[in-house]
Amino acid sequence: MPVTDPIADMLTRIRNANAVGAEEVTVPASRLKVGIAKILREEGFIKHYKVGRVRKKNQKKPPRRDNEKKGSPLEKQSEIRIFLKYGPKDEKVIMGLKRLSRPGLRRYVKATEVPRIQGGLGIAILSTSQGLLSSHQCRKRKTGGELLCAIW
Repeated sequence: MPVTDPIADMLTRIRNANAVGAEEVTVPASRLKVGIAKILREEGFIKHYKVGRVRKKNQKKPPRRDNEKKGSPLEKQSEIRIFLKYGPKDEKVIMGLKRLSRPGLRRYVKATEVPRIQGGLGIAILSTSQGLLSSHQCRKRKTGGELLCAIW
């Protein structure tokens, strides 16, 4: 079944896995989602992530076709495995996730209007002309863009 908002789907999967204390969560891959996972790892909200092909148990590796790009991080049917991070007493590192700009209502901000999430303890992820950036990076580079989501 097609998803109308893949970023919101990714955030919901992370939120649900975090609520039950799961070690990892699997999300269908795209370049935008890999960029979001990279920012979450850089900012310390997740342990790490892996991008790979979807394979069922006991399935052999399919032969490579000549027309496929070798070494492409996002091949057909790829997925992202996100390994969630918890504190020493199993306290959650991710307290909340919120989708800010959505397909029905896009939110754009200027460089001077980039929000501070939870008084600077959280981050916002923006899609800018320089790629995906966290709110901290946007303030340093003095650039604005589309507010994708907030994590605290």
